[in-house]
Amino acid sequence: MVGVGLRSTHYPELETGRETKVDWFEAISENYMNTEGRPLKMLLQVRQDYPMALHGVGLSIASHDGVSPIYLNKLKTLIERVDPVLVSDHFCWSSRGGHYSHDLLPFPFNLETLNTICQNVEEVQNFLGRQICLENISYYLKSQNDEMSESQLINEVCRRTGCGLLLDLNNVDVNAKNHGFQAIDFIKEIDFNRVKQIHLAGPSQEDGFIFDTHSTPVPDSVWELYRQFSDLKKDVPVIVEWDENIPSFEVLEDEVEKARQIVMAMELHL
Repeated sequence: MVGVGLRSTHYPELETGRETKVDWFEAISENYMNTEGRPLKMLLQVRQDYPMALHGVGLSIASHDGVSPIYLNKLKTLIERVDPVLVSDHFCWSSRGGHYSHDLLPFPFNLETLNTICQNVEEVQNFLGRQICLENISYYLKSQNDEMSESQLINEVCRRTGCGLLLDLNNVDVNAKNHGFQAIDFIKEIDFNRVKQIHLAGPSQEDGFIFDTHSTPVPDSVWELYRQFSDLKKDVPVIVEWDENIPSFEVLEDEVEKARQIVMAMELHL
């Protein structure tokens, strides 16, 4: 499956009921937790015609404070209404002591954080009664307290908790360029059998840094990573993200078709 993120910009077009070129959609969980208005109506309308994933930004899975029970209850209610095919969030923390950063913050890759994440993931999965997936994030500073690599931590969390990995190839590319490593090496270190979904997106550049802004077309370097990953594992569902400078839905459909063509080309070479 190849799809796109569901954004309010595209509601008018989707309300027409026209047939699209996408196989599925992904919605931002928090946009639908506290509403009974048009957003939720559109989400449920689209869900009638397409598989839907829920992708959150507020779980704060690496927080030493644990996961908010209020947030978890809202998420569970939304899951019961939408019946998503996948539920995901990020390898990050975003709250501490009741204060929220409204950002996806990185953490040191060490045993203490590993244990915290595993404890939180197990609590979340037990409460929801289902597997969740976690996405690798982009980060712009590196901790001095690392005891393992990012890929080692991700693999161990997935192994210990049974959660899945949402592999964001743009984030891998951004981190590789900003921190000077080979993106394909990271891909090969990941236990690809744990990858349940892929994100593709386009970054922006400022002052010599690459930023994960989801504001441009998927760059050639990310398409190449997708080709290389597809050599390792086939048939992983893909979402194209575009959150700033959002273009027409037809432009997003063109990006979907590019991903689909890569999949078809790989199948021809089998």
